[in-house]
Amino acid sequence: MSTTTPGEPPAVDPAELIADPYAVYARLREAGPVHRVAGTDGLPAWLVTRYDDVRQAIADPRLSLDKRNAKPGGYHGLALPPALDANLLNMDPPDHTRIRGLVSKAFTPRRVELLREPIRKTADALLDTIAPLGRADLIPSYAAPLPITVICDLLGVAPDDRQDFRSWTDDLVAPDPARPDRAKEAVRAMLGFFTGLLAAKRAAPADDLISALIAVRDDEDGLTEDELMSLAFLILFAGYENTVHLIGNAILALLSHPDQLTALRADPGRLGGAVEELARYDGPVPLAIRRFPTEDILIGGVAIPAGETVLLSLAAAHRDPHRFADPDRLDIERDTTGHLALGHGIHYCLGAPLARLETEIALTALLARFPRLALDARLRELRWRPSMRTRGLLSLPVRY
Repeated sequence: MSTTTPGEPPAVDPAELIADPYAVYARLREAGPVHRVAGTDGLPAWLVTRYDDVRQAIADPRLSLDKRNAKPGGYHGLALPPALDANLLNMDPPDHTRIRGLVSKAFTPRRVELLREPIRKTADALLDTIAPLGRADLIPSYAAPLPITVICDLLGVAPDDRQDFRSWTDDLVAPDPARPDRAKEAVRAMLGFFTGLLAAKRAAPADDLISALIAVRDDEDGLTEDELMSLAFLILFAGYENTVHLIGNAILALLSHPDQLTALRADPGRLGGAVEELARYDGPVPLAIRRFPTEDILIGGVAIPAGETVLLSLAAAHRDPHRFADPDRLDIERDTTGHLALGHGIHYCLGAPLARLETEIALTALLARFPRLALDARLRELRWRPSMRTRGLLSLPVRY
């Protein structure tokens, strides 16, 4: 991502944006509220960096998620076939309202709460596996398998299919530049997978979320077939991808701040609030889903024409000192009211209660099991996923 705003804003080094996005976003935020940038695919977009502007823009109905409101040739984000693209991340009211309401009937708080004990058992089982080793990489051994197990159990995906989905997700979000076709191959594989999954659940319904969504589709005819498949894809994709990095980033943040880790160990009852601060401090989603103005608008006093692409930097907003005092400091006692890590307004994440629950249980189990848990690498040696869309570690070596 490079800046092209008049007024000579700070230059952006893509490598630095991955390794330390907060330093880059701080320079941009101080230089101005909105910048003309080249997105990850080289196409132009407008980047919004200050908290008040980002929060207001997330809830502004003039900023559409529907790609049909984009001008020709603009930045669209991930390219998916219609059968996977007809989801809440690409919709405005009234379709967004209709589908969100239908999903809420199947994805209930009771269904999430029933997962508490299975999540705890899964976390304990994963820790049992690594406990004798003394050292482990917590991304592949803990942070990744926990949410993929939970979300697949919720949806009713068989264990044998889960490893494939992890590979497809990696290829889609952070494709290997040396193998550009991997992302397209992953999309084709996922499309075939979900087609087969829906057919299997129709033939043999079970007590899972996919079967419940099919019942909503077939009994009430409230969802089109593309909407149904896209919802299944979104829930599995977001429920896995974002939670992996929320857990991984949270563990790193605590291990990097011994005073906060000590305070949390002394009073585990603070974990609920700590999860909110950890999500603010280093959340898994640096940029909200792209938006397209349906009319000429002003953001932060900057005129943005209709149809242009607008990127809202949650990472920059969460480190805005005008909203959060001393924002670069992790403080588990901070009042994080208003953080945007899980969305805002009608775009508040439906899976937020599950993500919070998984992260809280993952941290509780890990810290209880390993009282001497410590990083087994220098901070500068840690490798981050080469993606502007997600903020997550490729590995997290620890000793215990």
